[in-house]
Amino acid sequence: MLKIGLIGAGYMGGMHTACYQALMEEDVKVTAVADLRPEYAKAAAEKFSAQIYQEGMDLIEQADVDVIDICLPTYLHTKYAVAAMKKGRAVFIEKPVCLSPDEMELLLAAQRETGVPVMVGQCIRLWSEYAWLKEAVENKTYGALRSGVFKRISPLPGWAWENWLHRPECSGTVAMDMHVHDVDYVRYLLGDPLEVTARAARDSEGVIQQIFATYGYEDAAVTVEACWDYPDAFPFTMEYRVKFDEATVVFDSSATPSLAVYPKTGGRIIPELDKEFESENDIGGNISSLGGYYNELRYFTQGVKNHTPLTIATLEEAIRSVRLVLQEIELAGGMRRP
Repeated sequence: MLKIGLIGAGYMGGMHTACYQALMEEDVKVTAVADLRPEYAKAAAEKFSAQIYQEGMDLIEQADVDVIDICLPTYLHTKYAVAAMKKGRAVFIEKPVCLSPDEMELLLAAQRETGVPVMVGQCIRLWSEYAWLKEAVENKTYGALRSGVFKRISPLPGWAWENWLHRPECSGTVAMDMHVHDVDYVRYLLGDPLEVTARAARDSEGVIQQIFATYGYEDAAVTVEACWDYPDAFPFTMEYRVKFDEATVVFDSSATPSLAVYPKTGGRIIPELDKEFESENDIGGNISSLGGYYNELRYFTQGVKNHTPLTIATLEEAIRSVRLVLQEIELAGGMRRP
């Protein structure tokens, strides 16, 4: 049995808890949970009869686990991930992996020193509609990709512990917390851009609430947008529109069907997607389906169990994506403008 130690049992920890419940039939089980809030730790732990720790460092030092899954606020990732690696545990770190170049170096040095498996929760790489697009690009199913528009928009997230999401020094703003999903995915799809431009919209205190970036490639152009301060009734949506030589592909998470192909020859094709797992949850936040989260945790746990390399959403790749977001933030004038 692969034994999981879960640190952080809030919104994202709740998502992971639900996925691990589904993975129990594959001999994966949460055996230890840590959260400063006893009620959160208890709610997660009782689903597995897991041991409870108040502090994550105690879990790392004392718990009999094979894996440490870190679902803490972003500004705490590095401290706990480095400690877990030095303890010899495989590590799953939620996205974004970190916030600063100093943290990047600490994480990379710890992995080089320990050699433990590490994966970062850039779940879009394993989200069914995005995995389908990756395959279409690689196989040139519709010819060469010429342009793309990627969007992730949301009402103001209000579920974060001590409101850490809205403290720029803790979350990196919408640019690092939400925008990083599509930044990472576009890099996964096309590699690092040759040219980057960025602009931001800000609140009355000068903090980025919406960001637009444009990437130039040798034969393609891509725009990426994220915003998280629309009104409460505004629906969360993730979208892409990708133009190939022979077709245009459109994905809209709020539409049914969500994915459609429009060939240049006419008509519309609805691709059939292979979904590993579908479930609804009442955890809150802006995602109800567990499919993408399940896909990434299944990939991670199978890789650790079978001692196979984790090549999707590696630590190095996640850090390169953070570097690109930091470049955009700088081009847009900084996270917080006086």
